[in-house]
Amino acid sequence: MSTGLIILLIVIAAVVVIGATALVVRSRARRGGTGLKRRFGPEYERTVALHDGDAKAAERELAERVEHHGDLRERPLDGAQRQRYAQRWAAVQEHFVDAPREAVSEADRLLAQLAVERGYPDGGRYEEQLAALSVHHADHVDGYRQVHRAARTGAGGGPSEAGAGTEELRSALLGARALFDDLNSAESGRHRAPGGTSHTTTTPGTRSHARPHAPWALHRSRPKES
Repeated sequence: MSTGLIILLIVIAAVVVIGATALVVRSRARRGGTGLKRRFGPEYERTVALHDGDAKAAERELAERVEHHGDLRERPLDGAQRQRYAQRWAAVQEHFVDAPREAVSEADRLLAQLAVERGYPDGGRYEEQLAALSVHHADHVDGYRQVHRAARTGAGGGPSEAGAGTEELRSALLGARALFDDLNSAESGRHRAPGGTSHTTTTPGTRSHARPHAPWALHRSRPKES
């Protein structure tokens, strides 16, 4: 066999190996992107939008969240703890009638405390706590983001005047409620049915007593402006 033929065979073999490797890498990348999209759902789309449509950059960020927080195991709550948190949330909703901004701030603090109780990073490290929650409660974590933003916007004298209106505050509290239900559930993780298990019958802007495990009515009633 001539030297030229041997070199040609080596080149062909190298091309075949490189091509096969590229196909494997692309296949793995597609599976990884599909898996992240399935796992994060709306949070995946939001992250892609934040990266100006760059799916690869968004997937790198989400993969890092999974790497850092994917092994987190939620601590269970006993019945008394769940009841106590349900009562505190009912009080937040009732407080919304008279002081919407203060109630939203209370809800923000309550979610942070409940997340810590379930084993998530301390609420003082909001971004880290939010990232961890997004891995395990991706369907509803944006509700926490909304209520936290509304609480920060409405804090203080000047910013509160330019802050969110009552309906926007109500919407933030409604969104946060879904994550609250997830965290205050006896179950763990993001694979429960969307919406979680509700614990009271009221929406922000109504007054009623907490009744555990009753469906949460989604009717609207206008509160007084603060």
